[in-house]
Amino acid sequence: MGAASGRRWPRPPLLPLLLLLLPPPPPVVLALDPALQPGNFSADEAGAQVFAESFNSSAEQVLFYSTTASWAYDTDINEENARRQEEAALLSQEFSEVWGQKAKALFDPIWQNFTDPTLRRIISAVRTLGPANLPLEERQQYNSLLSNMSRIYSTAKVCFPNKTATCWSLDPELTNILAASQSYSLLLYAWEGWHNTVGIPLKPLYQNFTALSNMAYKQDGFSDTGAYWRSWYDSPTFTEDLEHLYHQLEPLYLNLHAYVRRALHRRYGDRFINLRGPIPAHLLGDMWAQSWDKIYDMVVPFSDKPNLDVTSTMVQKGWNATHMFRVAEEFFTSLGLLPMPPEFWAESMLEKPSDGREVVCHASAWDFYNRKDFRIKQCTQVTMDQLSTVHHEMGHVQYYLQYKDQHVSLRQGANPGFHEAIGDVLALSVSTPAHLYKIGLLDHVTNDTESDINYLLKMALEKIAFLPFGYLVDQWRWGVFSGRTPPSLYNYDWWYLRTKYQGICPPVVRNETHFDAGAKFHVPNVTPYIRYFVSFVLQFQFHQALCKEAGHQGPLHQCDIYQSTQAGAKLRAMLQAGSSRPWQEVLKDMVGSDSLDAQPLLNYFQPVTQWLQEQNQKNGEVLGWPEYQWRPPIPDNYPEGIDLVSDEAEASKFVEECDRRYQVVWNEYVEANWNYNTNITKEGSEILLEKTVQMANHTVKYGTWARKFDVTNFQNATLKRMIKKIQDLERAALPVKELEEYNQILLDMETTYSVASVCHSNGTCLQLEPDLTNLMATSRNYEALLWAWKGWRDKVGRAILPYFPKYVELTNKAARLNGYEDGGDSWRSMYEMPFLEYDLEQLFQELQPLYLNLHAYVRRALYRFYGSELINLEGPIPAHLLGEGK
Repeated sequence: MGAASGRRWPRPPLLPLLLLLLPPPPPVVLALDPALQPGNFSADEAGAQVFAESFNSSAEQVLFYSTTASWAYDTDINEENARRQEEAALLSQEFSEVWGQKAKALFDPIWQNFTDPTLRRIISAVRTLGPANLPLEERQQYNSLLSNMSRIYSTAKVCFPNKTATCWSLDPELTNILAASQSYSLLLYAWEGWHNTVGIPLKPLYQNFTALSNMAYKQDGFSDTGAYWRSWYDSPTFTEDLEHLYHQLEPLYLNLHAYVRRALHRRYGDRFINLRGPIPAHLLGDMWAQSWDKIYDMVVPFSDKPNLDVTSTMVQKGWNATHMFRVAEEFFTSLGLLPMPPEFWAESMLEKPSDGREVVCHASAWDFYNRKDFRIKQCTQVTMDQLSTVHHEMGHVQYYLQYKDQHVSLRQGANPGFHEAIGDVLALSVSTPAHLYKIGLLDHVTNDTESDINYLLKMALEKIAFLPFGYLVDQWRWGVFSGRTPPSLYNYDWWYLRTKYQGICPPVVRNETHFDAGAKFHVPNVTPYIRYFVSFVLQFQFHQALCKEAGHQGPLHQCDIYQSTQAGAKLRAMLQAGSSRPWQEVLKDMVGSDSLDAQPLLNYFQPVTQWLQEQNQKNGEVLGWPEYQWRPPIPDNYPEGIDLVSDEAEASKFVEECDRRYQVVWNEYVEANWNYNTNITKEGSEILLEKTVQMANHTVKYGTWARKFDVTNFQNATLKRMIKKIQDLERAALPVKELEEYNQILLDMETTYSVASVCHSNGTCLQLEPDLTNLMATSRNYEALLWAWKGWRDKVGRAILPYFPKYVELTNKAARLNGYEDGGDSWRSMYEMPFLEYDLEQLFQELQPLYLNLHAYVRRALYRFYGSELINLEGPIPAHLLGEGK
């Protein structure tokens, strides 16, 4: 989620730090210009009015200065910008302190009784000092902690195993891996690497930040920082209201979770997905499993319908970052709302710089408090998801533009959730197939039930999947701030909540060394998060009200408010109010109700809710995760094998190509082999060697290619076996010269065997087939049989013996190059029995009694024929007497 820079005064400085390992020189404590300090005011409501006006003009100057310093740092992380940012933070805190103390001194006894409610809101905001309550030394420490936490997050990288030159930033590399890869191991490495690299060093800093932040806000009368954050919602039943909303929405989430878990099970199998357990956190297309739309292609119900992820079309049509922002601007102006000012286009950072600067890539909108300078900082990529983010961030800027003439203390959303909802409301229209068609990203609109289900499921993967995460992040932080979650339980409680609400689990063992909450931007950057949960409820309330204003007829999910100036006028009135009125009043004017209501969201998703329930019932799915303590195993060959391809469809195409080419090469080899074996000539041997080399080249090419696949999680068992077979290069694994030598040895041994003959003293020679074979089968002459048996072995064995040591050496080498211990291990692997030798021994023991009886019987018969001189009834049988010579 993007972050808006506009915040309730005093604005907590969200300061990233420098890239260098050594700390910068301490910031210079600048003296506040006397012209910016409060003057003398009467201690009454009239004096408070003058006080508020004077504060407003001074605050605009201070906020412009501090925001400019933060922008400079976020768009160019370096030591000098870090120092200037901390100086600006100290100056703004001094400003908060002197004006806040003045407000308390003058108006604390009386401000709550002022007749002007807007004035009461202003004085209440100014008198809340936050970090400005801290003594200077603690204030500097507080700012330094924020800087360090943001620096760690913004500059962290995950490096490829044993390759420190190949390192990935969160944006775009790790984000793209989580979104696009289906390799269990690569996803795990990216997830684990990010959480370790960011979280572990953040933990002690966050512990110290919590102590100082609580110290500051307790002096404003709050029990802890969490209580201060909750005060922005002006409701004594806020936490209870949130819980009620969550329970209303939980059944829809449980059905979505079960459906997605089944799809992941089809992809990754029983080993990594438990159909009664939580989902491993790295498999859902997002580093934090907060949005699942990146795995839409894996779970799409009706894949023959038009693809609603129009990323490829955007790329094909040459869209770039600027065009995406122009499209968003045109949507706002079509409603009669304001265009982006010239400063926006001149000063915004819409793409990641290519000049080597380190920047904070997390998308954010910025109000510079001079009523004309508004910017967006985003490392935009051309994707449909980023198009939604563009609308989200521009929604913040539209809010800034509309309330810019409010008092500076009131330049914020009616509550924080309002600010986050505005751009998302427009994105609900932008994402409809009808609107995508209008802006040229779909060729046609298909209006049928199946297309509707596809669209709503895609939206559910983005919106519904987010709800428990949006709910739990601040549940965890409120526990940290209150002390209910001490540092010794930071990670335990984080995963307790993530499993309880999201039904996800860590994919590797985590403990209190880790600080996985810190791997989410909003935690180290101290941005409250419950606003996003609130906004996801509000945006559907707003959408329903604006669709009604626009005259939409039909299902809510098909509504597009584009070009409705009536809807724009209603939205404008809400935006212009800022936080000058209680949010409940602003909401009632907008939607007719003064409370958060999940029903519009449930109405929007009703068709897909029913469909999911039917699918889950049909498949016998378990809703929830009763085996909540289950954890997946570590993959084989992890992390060394993370660069392997695990896409089954890609593997299937590879096997088809390999097989097609293999048939040609194998046919030529077999034909050459046949020709040689049926006519042994020098020319035939040369052709056979040539075809053997050709076969080896094919084996190496496709075997090497096959080794790029990780088949561990393939669900097609036949495909898995085929890839494993192709991965074995056999003798082709040998270096070229040794392979040539090996092939020649095999040919020479085969030729020696095939052409050998045994000759009588009279010159008559007998070959093995058919002469010696017939003699051994038909003769009963002891001496003739002995001559044939011994002669064949003397002739062939002695001739082959010189080749054999080298043959064994090269066979073993080839086997080891294929991952086996030796040639025997390679041969045994073909039986796919891990205990083959033991199993064979057991079989032999079972069969041995039959053989012993047969042996004794035959030996007795040979004894009767050859007599006691040649046959020992208690000894072995001479090998040449049994009718064949092998």
